[in-house]
Order: sequence, then structure tokens, then C-alpha cells
Amino acid sequence: MKVLVIGAGNMGFTYAEGMIGSPMLDKKGLLIYDASPEKRDMLRKLGHYDVHDNLESCLPKADIVFIAVKPYHADELFAEMKPLVNDDQIFVSIMAGMTLDYMSESLGVAKVIRAMPNLPAQVGKGMTSFTETESVSRVELLTIENLLRTTGKAVHVSSERFIDASTGISGSGPAYIFFFMESMMDAARDMGFTERTSKMLVSSTFEGAVELFNQEDLSPQGWMDRVASKGGTTRAALDSLEDNNVHKLIHEAAFAAFHRAVEIGEESSVKE
Repeated sequence: MKVLVIGAGNMGFTYAEGMIGSPMLDKKGLLIYDASPEKRDMLRKLGHYDVHDNLESCLPKADIVFIAVKPYHADELFAEMKPLVNDDQIFVSIMAGMTLDYMSESLGVAKVIRAMPNLPAQVGKGMTSFTETESVSRVELLTIENLLRTTGKAVHVSSERFIDASTGISGSGPAYIFFFMESMMDAARDMGFTERTSKMLVSSTFEGAVELFNQEDLSPQGWMDRVASKGGTTRAALDSLEDNNVHKLIHEAAFAAFHRAVEIGEESSVKE
């Protein structure tokens, strides 16, 4: 089996690095193409990719094609790809907002999978949701799931609505965490801690809290109740968060990302 990755930016390169060691691929079975000569030179220096200078030399050879370019490059790319594709190939998009129907129509193919990864895939802790067109078989879907899991966890969802919804939770979610971390580090610095100590205090706290959450079947509220005592320091902090409607604001932020993902999909559909 040969897999082609088109686009060696952050996510494309992340998936390439994850899949390169998969026993599912033939030797030199990971083909990769990027429009940037500098990026191709970098990939060649790594020594473990079959790097191509143009789509004509690689796209017809691929069984599975991962498309990892910015959405605003999609139309130009699809036009270049369309004469080179065949009906047996499976196309996996990790582009935000590109709908299954739009990609299928633009490429003239039937087997399309839409996936929504997130940034922690870069460290093997990614969360990717994915869904497919009707023409993708169960065996083919399992193959794609195994490839997606080379960067962390993957969950199959029943429709594109849940791809857009997962954008608001796992896709954009790391940024919410970083926002919260930055706020806590700012507070730590204002309390007199150094930058290094502030980072250590905050990062270790997040890491430990996630580990606790994953080890026991206890809800976030249950953990908050366990940590906070009446009249204590934690209760004072939680009361402040509740008084300032932080729960509601985070909820609204997640839905803002969800609604924007839907809008991007609608914008691409208008082009059809």
C-alpha cells in the first residue's frame, strides 16, 4: 500500500511522521509532495520519504491520498489533481470546512473521508474525528482509522455535523487550554514567580489534573467537589469563576468555533 501526503505543513508533516513507521506501508511507501522547493529539500534530507516535485509523478501511484493544504489553496489544487485521480483511490482531507460533497464533486471521485485532527497530534496525543462518503467500505474505513491513530486517538462519527462540532471541542480546544494556561501564568508572575517557575507550576498542574481525570470514573464536577472545601481557597477561586460566568463563556466559545466551521463548509458549497 502506498500513501501520498499532499502538503507538508504542520498537520501534513505530523501525519507523515506518524504514518512512516506503520507496518501497513510498503518500504518507501510514504510519498509526499509540497509546492515549496525548500520544504521538499528539507524532506529529502530526512531520508525516509519518497519526495516528489510534482503531482504527475506521485498521485497516480497512491492508494490513499491525504490532503493537508490550507483551504484557500483547495480549488487550485483540486483542479490540478482531477485529471490524475482514479476511482479506486481514497482521499482523506484534513482541511477545515471542506465538505465531502464539495471534495467529491471537485475531484470527480467517490471515496472521500473528512477528518478533523488537532495540534497535539504533533506529540502523538492527537484526537481526530472522521467520517466518510457511502462509497468507502468498512475495510477501507478501518485502514484509514489505523493510519489516523498513528498520531494519537481517532473516533468515527456518523455525519459531518459532528466533524464541525468536534472542531469546536477537540480541533480548536487546545487553544482554549493555552488561553487558560496563559491566564494562570500571568497571575503567577504577578504573584512574584519567575517565568520558568510560573510555567512549571501551570504545566504540571494541568498534566496532573488530566492524569487524575483519566484514571478515575469521576466527573469534572466530582473532582472540583473533592478539591474544594467550604470556605477554602479553591472554593473562593471557583466562586469567582462562577460569578464571572466563565462556564458560559467557554461554552459560547466552543459553539463559536462550531458555527464558524459550518460557515466555512457552506462557503465552499456555494462554489460548487
